[in-house]
Amino acid sequence: MKIDDMKNAVFFFFFIILIACHSKSPLALLSESHFRTEIDGKPVSLYTLSNRNGLTMQVTNWGARVVSLWTPDSEGNFDDIVLGYGAIDQYLESRCFWGAVVGRFGNRIANGHFSLNGENYQLSTSDNGQCLHGGDKGFDRVVWDVDSVATDCISFSYHSKDGEEGFPGNLHITMMYRLTSNDEFRIDYTAVTDKSTPVNPTHHSLFNLKGEGNGSVESHQLCIAADYYLPVDSVLIPTGELAPVAGTSFDFRSPVGIGEQLKRPDVRWEQRHGFDHNFVLKQKTTNEPEFAASLYEPSNGRYMEVRTTAPGIQLYSGNSFDGSVTGKSGKKYERYGALALETQHFPDSPNQPAFPSTILNPGEVYRQVCIYRFGVK
Repeated sequence: MKIDDMKNAVFFFFFIILIACHSKSPLALLSESHFRTEIDGKPVSLYTLSNRNGLTMQVTNWGARVVSLWTPDSEGNFDDIVLGYGAIDQYLESRCFWGAVVGRFGNRIANGHFSLNGENYQLSTSDNGQCLHGGDKGFDRVVWDVDSVATDCISFSYHSKDGEEGFPGNLHITMMYRLTSNDEFRIDYTAVTDKSTPVNPTHHSLFNLKGEGNGSVESHQLCIAADYYLPVDSVLIPTGELAPVAGTSFDFRSPVGIGEQLKRPDVRWEQRHGFDHNFVLKQKTTNEPEFAASLYEPSNGRYMEVRTTAPGIQLYSGNSFDGSVTGKSGKKYERYGALALETQHFPDSPNQPAFPSTILNPGEVYRQVCIYRFGVK
């Protein structure tokens, strides 16, 4: 180990100890040894990041997954607010997307098929005959290169080869995860390609502001800056309509309890026992990340705000959990035990010309920013 690396490691060790001593509830951080392995000939490990305020996150480079995220409540008690497992073996045995980056195309492409520049492309399918989150082996199931790591940020990169999961072009994507001094978890995506291809990565943490495994998120107050959402068919492919949220269970324009909206009779979410829909964010006025959503838990004061440069956000309300999965703290994950707020382009965009384009061409640079900001009320 280099002298500078050793100094950084010693500083980081004492920094974590300082955080634990000043928090009212010590952080039960996951062990790096439970994630140290080799997959596809590449090393996998666990990395712990923290900012000066004590916001702490653990990430593995397998799928660039966030496996724990510790934030304080209004009393100064820290809890891990994202779902996950405590060891890499459990992730390998599961098909969950928890905490991962998903792509090359996040969300669904109908029948795993699209046409581009006069050519037809058939992708791998994994969800009722649809291509979901990049296919059988998307970005969530590969080992990302760790280009740099510091106490508060980590940089990843991945080279997706031409034809991988059926997508055209060699795509090189880089991501930086950073915990800012403003208690933000900021994700910066950049990508280039040598052949025109759809690109739509997104982050798939499942949040519970009560703490992972600590009951339902139905009490969470959710706000989404969207006047419209995308109705879907029986396999969750958008119909092409932009439907008004006004007067429906999809109306989150002002903060409202998720449980209140789930109690409203509405066949549009009942087909999947909850929300798994894309919301059309209000038109961007700048190239900077703008407000997309907020989440608040009244029982402990935790608050999360989402900002993005993307045109849409997917709300998934943990519909498929049934208590059969036990998470990293030994608690079972029940229905509505967490939710995802995934900033993204619209599902099935390659087959829907009216939707904002997701096609990246040679010579262009794909950029997206997603920010999850944490606080208390």
